[in-house]
Amino acid sequence: MPYREVTIPADDARAEALSDALMELDALSVSVEDREAGTEAEQALFGEPGLPAPRSAWQHSLVHALFSTEAQADAALLALLGTGLLNDLAGVQQTDVPEQDWVRLTQSQFQPVCIEGRLWIVPSWHSAPENAPLVIQLDPGLAFGTGTHPTTQLCLGWLVQQSPWNGRDLLDYGCGSGILAIAAGLLKARSVSAVDIDPDAVRASQANAQANGVELTHCCHVDMLPEQRFDVVLANILAAPLKLLAPMLSVRVKPAGRLVLSGILDRQAEELIQVYAPYANLHVHAEQDGWVCLAGTTYARP
Repeated sequence: MPYREVTIPADDARAEALSDALMELDALSVSVEDREAGTEAEQALFGEPGLPAPRSAWQHSLVHALFSTEAQADAALLALLGTGLLNDLAGVQQTDVPEQDWVRLTQSQFQPVCIEGRLWIVPSWHSAPENAPLVIQLDPGLAFGTGTHPTTQLCLGWLVQQSPWNGRDLLDYGCGSGILAIAAGLLKARSVSAVDIDPDAVRASQANAQANGVELTHCCHVDMLPEQRFDVVLANILAAPLKLLAPMLSVRVKPAGRLVLSGILDRQAEELIQVYAPYANLHVHAEQDGWVCLAGTTYARP
């Protein structure tokens, strides 16, 4: 028997209340997404130390709730109308969701990924190819970074192309799962530090690095990183925080060191290059599926 999904458009003032109410009305799961995702009006929710507090919700959202039956979904909508959380059913949609083996479906979406013919990202339910030079074993988790997203692949490609890494120190800012830091460790960077604003990401990076035999010099919240400059600073986050973080990220790079930025759409590249122009000479290193990786050298400072 199929599940029933209810989709409700909501503004930022109502999305959280609707989500809470739907869970109390026996929804199996509730998720919220940006109604403007994939358009020029898409909003990024982010938070970084020293920057303005992030918005708590998108201005225009879609609230998705999954129910066991159509009757339960109808009852939930009637209850929402009764409480006033839902004024009417305009824009509300219901669809059937076929019952599936969700574990198998999720696993099928994550296949081994090869970077530059040298580095393989392999989930635990697959085996690495024979004679693979370098292998990162990594499963999807709470933190971003499985090797499948173009921004991650662009950064991994840059790392592989720069090897050997002997004698260089690297900082992965916004480490997520730790995949980029782990790759740098496997490529024999002298030291690798990984920081994030999300405690789950820090824990995931620590666990994943240990599982892959990589020792991280520092793996902590961004506020806990000791004052230090690095030969390479790599940040795969989003264009908006990258713009605001330009002075801080740049000062973390040694004079004439390398700065690598990703999480940037191709239409945002020129603006980011100009924002970082006082600190570094950046250029588009590579592009993939509408995303770019910027790389360049910081200016030598007296």
